[in-house]
Amino acid sequence: MTLERGTLFQPQLVTDLINKVTGASSLAALSGQTPIPFNGQKEFVFTMDSEIDVVAESGAKSRGGVTLTPRTIIPIKVEYGARVSDEFMYAAEEEKISILQAFNDGFARKVARGLDLMAYHGVNPRTGLVSAVIGDNNFDTAVDNVVQAALSMATANADIEAAIAMIEEGDISGMAIAPAFRSALAKLVKTDGNAMFPELAWGNAPSTINGLNVQVSRNVSDMSTARDRVVIGDFAGSFKWGYAKQIPLEIIQFGDPDNSGLDLKGYNQVYLRAEVYLGWGIMEPDNFAVITEAAV
Repeated sequence: MTLERGTLFQPQLVTDLINKVTGASSLAALSGQTPIPFNGQKEFVFTMDSEIDVVAESGAKSRGGVTLTPRTIIPIKVEYGARVSDEFMYAAEEEKISILQAFNDGFARKVARGLDLMAYHGVNPRTGLVSAVIGDNNFDTAVDNVVQAALSMATANADIEAAIAMIEEGDISGMAIAPAFRSALAKLVKTDGNAMFPELAWGNAPSTINGLNVQVSRNVSDMSTARDRVVIGDFAGSFKWGYAKQIPLEIIQFGDPDNSGLDLKGYNQVYLRAEVYLGWGIMEPDNFAVITEAAV
């Protein structure tokens, strides 16, 4: 029984779940994903150390050199469970499917938010505390390029430019911003009195600003002890995430699986539990910058 993995989500439910995660996670929306094996995978960052060399006719060639930096992406298990009435077990098959679809929808939203919170801040989303399982594999810990914004964030546009200036190598492919920073940008005006970013008026959150892919998400600032407001950089090339294809779903009828002290049979309930193995890697931390708000 210790090896029991439960019933697997149907392939169409897995596809639907991951599509919803991609749409709701700011990190997933800004970067690509690929399935990851349960045992993880090792990626190599391939860097050419020098520039190309001009060689005269019959001239000697010099060494350029390359550096291979390994980045291992190990998926970690996250789970979510909920109690439902044991009438679920006796419902018609159509009703069971409807309940599972609703559970799948909710689980996708939680996984999407969880991916952001874990990768941005290195926390366990349920407790909000730093997770030893995640370790240093998060932007708050791994990224050294930090701009501290003023409490008023009145220099929001200048702070973005300062953050971009810190990134010397990678392309700037995207930016994730907290709602408070979106509001600060919306308040900025040009010398003629017109809004600097009119597309942000009335709470709008466009997918691009000045041609840069942007995601507005409270996950950038939620649970951040560093008071993060913006993460900007090469999401397309320097951040990877993925999931293991097999996503188990258990329907538990006995015991106290959530350690609540309430026996399932005693309360005419069953417990739905889903698990997903998520992995991510910040391939080149120097290709990112973080804007934080000054502490009070």
